[in-house]
Amino acid sequence: MELWQVIVLALLPFAGNFGGGMLAEAIMTTERRVSIALHGAAGIVFAVIAVELMPRVLENTKPWIVVLGFCIGGVLSIVLKQVVKRVQAQRGGKAGPWMIYIAVSTDLFTDGLLIGTGSAVSFSLALLLAVAQVLADIPEGFASIANFRSQRIPRRTRVLLSLGFAIPILVAAIGSYWLLRDASSAWQMGILSVATGMLVVLAVEDIVPEAHESEDFPLATGAVIGGFALFTLISSYFGA
Repeated sequence: MELWQVIVLALLPFAGNFGGGMLAEAIMTTERRVSIALHGAAGIVFAVIAVELMPRVLENTKPWIVVLGFCIGGVLSIVLKQVVKRVQAQRGGKAGPWMIYIAVSTDLFTDGLLIGTGSAVSFSLALLLAVAQVLADIPEGFASIANFRSQRIPRRTRVLLSLGFAIPILVAAIGSYWLLRDASSAWQMGILSVATGMLVVLAVEDIVPEAHESEDFPLATGAVIGGFALFTLISSYFGA
């Protein structure tokens, strides 16, 4: 793959995130709508891990490399989360919107890592991962801007923050592509495993808890199932 193709694929999830954010600007946001959006995103993320990433890396490299990479990714996410909590504590626990921004930026960095690494493996894998992240980033973008609106952050600042989400995904995608395009399969699969571990922690520790800030209701649970089913269908189509 050429570098410009990697950049285009990386911009797709960013566009999904930005589009979701602009949707939140255009309509009235409620706790239920945010909850449904985040439940759907969680379902898609879990499907990406269970349907595409873990089977692929286990099939193409040694299990100990997969497990090691997965654990490294999980530890990296945990460390980052602790750093964010410490910053929040130093600011008197009132840095809520910025913690959301850091969480979404980290998620987009992971998306870029997946796309850049996938680009080093094959175009079809990179395209599938980009499409999957578009589906997950639309509700995440919606939820992040909805939270900014609830904190009365000015609209101009909200739009600039949404545009800023392009930076982490492009940095990760371009960097991982350059580093891994000539690397061995073990390294490529190992980095995919690292990104998988990061995705698991982000989904369980950030997306799911935020999705449950409002009371549970059946439609939100259905969004998880729908998100998982949607990505499974898309993955099967690309596989065929």
